[in-house]
Amino acid sequence: MTRIAIAGAAGRMGQTIVRELQTNQVFTLTAALEHKNSEALGKDVGFVSGIEAKNIFIQDSLNDASFDVLIDFTRPEPTMEHVALCLENKASMVVGTTGLDDQQKDTIIKAGKHIPILLAANTSVAVNLCASLVEMASKVLGDVVDIEIIEAHHRHKVDAPSGTALLLGESVAKALNKDLSKDGVFERYGHTGERIAGSIGFSTIRGGDIAGEHTVMFIGENERIEITHRATNRKIFAQGAIRAATWLCDQQSGFYTMKDALGLV
Repeated sequence: MTRIAIAGAAGRMGQTIVRELQTNQVFTLTAALEHKNSEALGKDVGFVSGIEAKNIFIQDSLNDASFDVLIDFTRPEPTMEHVALCLENKASMVVGTTGLDDQQKDTIIKAGKHIPILLAANTSVAVNLCASLVEMASKVLGDVVDIEIIEAHHRHKVDAPSGTALLLGESVAKALNKDLSKDGVFERYGHTGERIAGSIGFSTIRGGDIAGEHTVMFIGENERIEITHRATNRKIFAQGAIRAATWLCDQQSGFYTMKDALGLV
């Protein structure tokens, strides 16, 4: 079986992935990683995840671990360290971390020259299908409509807009030959004036335990189209990450996205 390691193993996503791997016939969990100040260090990852013990203890380094693929849902800085580690070990990597800057994304892309690496703003199969639908709708409707993206997440999320909202925004921008960094409107306050034609608006909501909700609105004069995805359990992201890892292990070195893994390109 393929050996898998999980970075951020004691986090919400990490625990969910551990639980989802219980019935997986492709992977065997061999390593679980957390940051050096984590209270979970030294504990059995199964116990931490609310299932039976796995005899895999959470550690703060993967230097002594044996693994073929790493799934990483952490933060940008440790993710970059994990990319370097995967390069050193010639291991595949699924990156689910959001909030990466352009330089960090470029480092991940360049890593694809040496290892199979997949960067996912969102690992949900349905979300990535929605992104393709958004691109299709944008091509058909163009600048005839106003396009707004609304996203909502739990109170603990630290980046905004979400990586998924940006993924959807990039789908719009790609279809309309726009530059999201120039045409995206990420905040409105005070006397803003009229909406700029052709802009792509974003609104962010944070609160409670919302797993993730995203709506892209195509707003015309007399009609409106909305493409919405609502996550009610983060296991969909874990299932998608495992699916991505399964696909990635059969690939040559290269930089990939969820669209590649799902055959949506």
